[in-house]
Amino acid sequence: MNESMDASSIPHFSGLRLDSLIPSSSSTSSSISTPSSPHLLQPRFPSSPLHSSSTLIPNQPFVIGVSGGTASGKTTVCDMIIQQLHDHRVVLVNQDSFYRGLTPEELEHAHEYNFDHPDAFDTHQLLECMGKLISGQSVQLPIYDFKKHQRSTDSFRQVNASDVIILEGILVFHDQDVRDLMNMKIFVDTDADVRLARRIRRDTVERGRDINSVLEQYAKFVKPAFDDFILPSKKYADVIIPRGGDNHVAVDLIVQHIHTKLGQHDLCKIYPNVYVIQSTFQIRGMHTLIRDQDISKHDFVFYSDRLIRLVVEHGLGHFPFTEMQVVTPTGSVYTGVDFCKKLCGVSIIRSGESMENALRACCKGIKIGKILIHRDGDNGKQLIYEKLPKDISERHVLLLDPVLATGNSANQAIELLIQKGVPESHIIFLNLISAPEGIHCVCKKFPSLKIVTSEIDHALNEEFRVIPGLGEFGDRYFGTDD
Repeated sequence: MNESMDASSIPHFSGLRLDSLIPSSSSTSSSISTPSSPHLLQPRFPSSPLHSSSTLIPNQPFVIGVSGGTASGKTTVCDMIIQQLHDHRVVLVNQDSFYRGLTPEELEHAHEYNFDHPDAFDTHQLLECMGKLISGQSVQLPIYDFKKHQRSTDSFRQVNASDVIILEGILVFHDQDVRDLMNMKIFVDTDADVRLARRIRRDTVERGRDINSVLEQYAKFVKPAFDDFILPSKKYADVIIPRGGDNHVAVDLIVQHIHTKLGQHDLCKIYPNVYVIQSTFQIRGMHTLIRDQDISKHDFVFYSDRLIRLVVEHGLGHFPFTEMQVVTPTGSVYTGVDFCKKLCGVSIIRSGESMENALRACCKGIKIGKILIHRDGDNGKQLIYEKLPKDISERHVLLLDPVLATGNSANQAIELLIQKGVPESHIIFLNLISAPEGIHCVCKKFPSLKIVTSEIDHALNEEFRVIPGLGEFGDRYFGTDD
């Protein structure tokens, strides 16, 4: 063993391929120390959304990056996540599939080739394959033979579009372009001695290597590469899992988070201040009824009121609360919460008035203000009338409008509330349906405001109507659509 460790001073190939070098956008010269905290799960800074632009890919998959040192338990963690996400389509992409095939010269010195260096991988092809998967296309992943150090020329691994894509490998956090594809980044942190023991077992049993060559390779390449490239990339992780696959609680928490994210609309991943009430067959059924052009006015109002009540109840749940204790009829003490005081509703005339009854039913005696904004095509910026409580600056405000289309009228109303002294974070905008264009318009201008809706529709048409939408809500609700 000592002889193998001492051999690390011998000159060797670095794995650099000058003929097809792909520059990396991330620095690899810095180092980072392993956190000493024994905590089960160590959160890191949240990753950026997969796409921050206004152009969204339909049914965008959730991309998870899993990195860590050699034999740290990455594959075990990935398998555990896949097993627990059994109700979703999940695909695993291994960075090892994208090793570059060795040239004849490199093959002669394969024992001196650094397979743990970033340049040993074809990152360009990895990005190309991941881009196709994310856009919903099927791809053929290469198959790498670790004994021949070449890719198979006649066989590939067919991978289809999925709900979740897991990209696993020792250096998947090294390249910034690869990191930017990920919605979640997990670093599997395992003791170095444990990793070495696992690598010896794996390489001797599965890859037919003798123990001396394994130790020599570890001392020459594996450990230096871990210190130079892998460990520094740990700082990019959103979650660090100590003990790898043995940490079942950490994996369970991650799976719960993924389940939550998979249930979200893509816009909710971009804007954390957008909330869509959880869809059920009842909610989908009511939406089906009110969107039907042949429904009677009586039924339209009835089912719209039911949906509005659900949106109002959900919106009220986002206000602050204080703990409160009461004595029950049995003489016991119950610890609960007290409702937020100083609320106010503001309806955008006239469709917003359809939401006032539901708000009054939930909040006894609540004050309701009015704002009338002239709508002219896409330019809803002319304020006609406003009547608001004098102390509105001291209140939390529920802004009411059943349809968020372009967002221009909403922005005008929000600007007025802020001018009256209402903090942006004290405003919750309630609506039945929202267009993506309207959400972008409001959230980009007012990131601290919250939007609560029951469904996000596809888009606006050339007439600035929500598609599929439900028509002119005010006319249908108040019976003036004849």
